Amino acid sequence: MSTQSQLDQIHHVAIPVSDIAASVAWYREQFRCDVAYQDATWALLKFANMNVALVTSSQHPPHIGVLHDNAGQFGPLTTHRDATRSIYVPDPDGNQIEVMDASSVRR
Repeated sequence: MSTQSQLDQIHHVAIPVSDIAASVAWYREQFRCDVAYQDATWALLKFANMNVALVTSSQHPPHIGVLHDNAGQFGPLTTHRDATRSIYVPDPDGNQIEVMDASSVRR
C-alpha cells in the first residue's frame, strides 16, 4: 500500500476550448478559482485541490499533467515559456500524459 507522500501528484487536467478568454471568463464567473497564467493559446486556472488548463487544440493536446521527480526517464524534456520542463507520452490507449519535472514547477 502506498503512502500519500510516495504518490505522484496530478498538476492539471487540460481540456480543449474554442476561445481562451471567453472560457476563462466563464470559469471565473461560475467558480472560485484564480488565473495563474493566460495567453491566446492556453490558460491555467488554480482551484483548491488542482489546476485546470484550458487549451486550444491547434497548440496543445488535451492531456493530464503529472508531476514526477524523474521526468527525464521518459525522454528528453522540453522547456516551456512558463519555465516548466516536461515531455508528452501516450498511455496504452493513446491519451496524452504530460510528465512534468517536479523541480521545474512553482507550487
